[in-house]
Amino acid sequence: MGDWRDYGNGIYAFDAGYVRPILAAIHMVVENGRVAFIDTGSNDSLPNARAALERVGLPAEAVDYVFLTHIHLDHAGGAGTMMQAFPNARLVVHPRGARHMAEPAKLVAGVTAVYGQDYVEKVYGEILPIAADRIVEAGEGRIVNLAGRELLCLDTPGHARHHICIVDRRTGGIFTGDMFGLSYRELDVDGRPFIFPTTTPTQFEPDEMRNSVRRLLALKPPAMYLTHYARVEAVETLGAELLTRLDALVGIAQACRNAGAGRHARIRQGITDYLLAEVRAHGCILPEATVLEIWATDLELNAQGLGVWLDSSGT
Repeated sequence: MGDWRDYGNGIYAFDAGYVRPILAAIHMVVENGRVAFIDTGSNDSLPNARAALERVGLPAEAVDYVFLTHIHLDHAGGAGTMMQAFPNARLVVHPRGARHMAEPAKLVAGVTAVYGQDYVEKVYGEILPIAADRIVEAGEGRIVNLAGRELLCLDTPGHARHHICIVDRRTGGIFTGDMFGLSYRELDVDGRPFIFPTTTPTQFEPDEMRNSVRRLLALKPPAMYLTHYARVEAVETLGAELLTRLDALVGIAQACRNAGAGRHARIRQGITDYLLAEVRAHGCILPEATVLEIWATDLELNAQGLGVWLDSSGT
């Protein structure tokens, strides 16, 4: 199963096995012998989810819910496979994402347009549909009861319009998907995380993202649980850094708006140079090539997302 983290209070994180080690986490909440998974990785993540259940001594039938923070396939690609494997589970997803989980053809087509068919087939495989009667549409304020433990869903656009965050009312911690950015454990320095935003190729809206991040911070959670990757504390400090870096990335994109055919390359180089300088100021001494390998997909997708936003916003 690889990486495994027990945070107490029935909260666990384990490696989804997606693309590379400790890139994507699946979170598991256990309450009175009942289980909720939060995000699913890809189809290849199912053995790790089964191993997580075995590690806490519970069967597949104990899984009551599979939450999706949003329907991007690094978070939702394994949902259909998990729902087949866990017969009692219901899928909890934003109302905008529900129809795509029931009929995933348009979702797959959109992802294929970004990544290419070969990549999608290799990394994600077949995206299985989920019966509509097993899907719970989790709009703003929806409370899901896991054996007496309340999990509150918040509508948090900015990264995607189909994004929710889940507040664990037992601990106050929040499962943030991509809304509270990316923070890879390899870049921690003396226990201090490095964090930056993820600007998706579609539906990135910086004003909405700022509002959603500030809303989460206003709840004063003791910790955030990120899909990329797992638990971070010092939430107020990280939130301020996240918002500062969001403004910086948006500024870099705006400075390149008239760059013509070379715009994408200039945006990507600009955000690369900026984030490398920031991670060095953070104290990270990993070789540059290693850092760039950790960020390889993120830098490309962030540049794409900023470019799409420029086109849609007219700025």
